Amino acid sequence: MKKLNRQSLIYTLSAVFLWSTVAVVFKISLEGMNFAQLLFYSSFASTIALGVFVLKQKKSSNLFTFNSALLGFINPFLYYIILFKAYSLLPAQEAQPLNYTWPIVLSLFSVLFLNEKMNFKKVVGLISAFIGITIIATHGNILALKFDNLTGVILAVSTSLVWATFWILNLKDKRSSVVKLFSAFFFGTIFSGIYLFLFDSFKLENYNYLFGATYVGLFEMGITFLLWNKGLELSNDKTKTSTFAYLSPFISLVFIAIILGEVIMLSSILGLVFIVGGIVYQNLNA
Repeated sequence: MKKLNRQSLIYTLSAVFLWSTVAVVFKISLEGMNFAQLLFYSSFASTIALGVFVLKQKKSSNLFTFNSALLGFINPFLYYIILFKAYSLLPAQEAQPLNYTWPIVLSLFSVLFLNEKMNFKKVVGLISAFIGITIIATHGNILALKFDNLTGVILAVSTSLVWATFWILNLKDKRSSVVKLFSAFFFGTIFSGIYLFLFDSFKLENYNYLFGATYVGLFEMGITFLLWNKGLELSNDKTKTSTFAYLSPFISLVFIAIILGEVIMLSSILGLVFIVGGIVYQNLNA
């Protein structure tokens, strides 16, 4: 293995490992704060961390634009406030794979907004993801179509629509990734702060839970994206490198079982297989 590929692997697998842990930290943090508070404190931590990278790279131009504010409203504000609410309503083993449907939605949005052609693989991927969502949401009882928490399911799946929207708009922004991330989280922190001020409270019963929010801000929102981008940048085969992302939801189930003590249901595993299988199939020989 060439040195370049080894470095790429280190960055990529580090990102995958960190993303695999965040579902657990979401649930733990939500024991000590509500979803809106988790959004504010985690996005604030991410903004500070990303700001250090911006200063280090001396990329301080075009940070505070209308486009930055728009992207910041979509992600992190709208995306994470929906996602954290979903996690507050659902077991982690359900919220995590339902949230992972975003690559399927992104492929559909690419057809609608980027003039890509709908093909057989995209159709199969969409059907496979739908089956996976239904299996998870009904705990495997597909024919009865009985949902334990339909609101949580709708919220978790809808995050994919928000993320895909953000991704499409982000593609049109030609600034560096660190500048785009920092400016989005800067405005996202402002929006979430306004939300807390108007509708909630900044006060926490136990400020020890800020450690969890800080972890989320650093390793779900900010630094991990930079690790992932660096891994892709160093890779000689970006398509193969990107497939490592599919390991994350399965590793996450292991952490959910061990740390949260959730008994992983067969329906969660089977549903995730259908969702990830649809994603992988869409990308075969893409």
